[in-house]
Amino acid sequence: MSGRRERLAAFVETAAKEYGVPGAAVAVLTGGEEIHVAHGVTNVEHPLPVDEHTLFPIASVSKTFTATALLRLAGQGRVDLDAPVRRYVPELRLADEDTAARITVLNLLNHTAGLDWNLIDADEGDGSLAAFVGQLDRLPLIAPPGARASYSQAGYNLLGRVVENVTGSTFEKALADLVLRPLGLTDTVFDLDDVVVRRFATGHNRAEDGTLTLARPWKSWRAGLRGNNPGGGVVSSASDLLRWARFQLGDGEGVLATESLRRMQEPTVALRGSTLGDAFGIGWFLRDVEGVRTVGHGGSGNGQFAELLLVPGRDFAVVSLANAGPDGYQFNQAVLKQALELFLGVVEWEPEPLPYDEERAREAAGRYEIDALNLDIVAGDGRLTLAVGIKPEIRAASEAQMPPDYPAAEIGFLPGDEYLVVEGGLKGQRGFFSRAADGTVTGVDLAGRLFNRV
Repeated sequence: MSGRRERLAAFVETAAKEYGVPGAAVAVLTGGEEIHVAHGVTNVEHPLPVDEHTLFPIASVSKTFTATALLRLAGQGRVDLDAPVRRYVPELRLADEDTAARITVLNLLNHTAGLDWNLIDADEGDGSLAAFVGQLDRLPLIAPPGARASYSQAGYNLLGRVVENVTGSTFEKALADLVLRPLGLTDTVFDLDDVVVRRFATGHNRAEDGTLTLARPWKSWRAGLRGNNPGGGVVSSASDLLRWARFQLGDGEGVLATESLRRMQEPTVALRGSTLGDAFGIGWFLRDVEGVRTVGHGGSGNGQFAELLLVPGRDFAVVSLANAGPDGYQFNQAVLKQALELFLGVVEWEPEPLPYDEERAREAAGRYEIDALNLDIVAGDGRLTLAVGIKPEIRAASEAQMPPDYPAAEIGFLPGDEYLVVEGGLKGQRGFFSRAADGTVTGVDLAGRLFNRV
């Protein structure tokens, strides 16, 4: 095993240099043994060595904790996953009354509620979950409940309000009582007051001239705001995340019934042409890698990226945390692929794009959007490119520093209406184009989210 650890450590060091990642923490669970590899520093201006206990904001990997808390409440008979959300959040108001009345807890858990990605500028009031939910009538609706999957941060934040109303506690305290404390996850926290007394990694964003700048705010929103905590506010370490993986691969340890853990890892809705997976489970993306079933979730924050991947049939897990954007994403993907090959002998096949098709490219070209982002697809000079970035008016109005946009990068068509990004910070991302009955392209999926054509 020591030889494979050394090979993994060498790969992490090489990849960190290639992708310009100042600090990374990687952990592997294999055959019951834990392997930890740390590289680099927490902060380029005030450097401390990264280790397995260094805290990183894990962004959307937080959703696995929120989903597990809901399953525990369901196991206690306090929440019915098939019940309307309004049973637990009677104050819920959405842009459409029928949708507000119909969406279920499970619709939120598997991203089939028809909610757009998230609310923008939702930091009015006291920053609480209640205040966030009170503004959901501003959120665009993209499909009827249950009609299709589209990844939604807002949906998981609404689940946090379910937890609050059912338990009578804040979401953060309830999650600690339901999940964190019973499992001994002592370095998994939310509040910056709990972060700054431990060693923590600072995010970095790469400027146009190639230099790294410290990311502010530390998370993707300013300190004190709690409305996004259920969907992306957890802070943890490689060590704690490997402990979390052991729990998810185990028998529930008296915290959750084994059948509930297994239910979370079974498909509930299929995904098409997505890098994230072939299906959503409950709180997890499910993906087949060369015949091996994997269960995972990633997260992207302000200059920080996280990945957690489980292979239940092999009692295997890998964690990768990186503190640089945008290429921390590519670093983490490279680490996951290397770990699968090194420890399980699984080599992931990369699809080959079809030759450039001018007619298809012209059909797809245009602007697409969600609430926060513009996505521009441009055809010309024998290539098709995709650029995605924060809407200029949102960036201009924000007092916080925001991550840089993803500049135009070439994409190639795959069979059907699917595509693959072949260069840049989103290299390897897959998605597909939606069409109306008359064949007109109406939307594009990227990272599991539907961007509608403008």
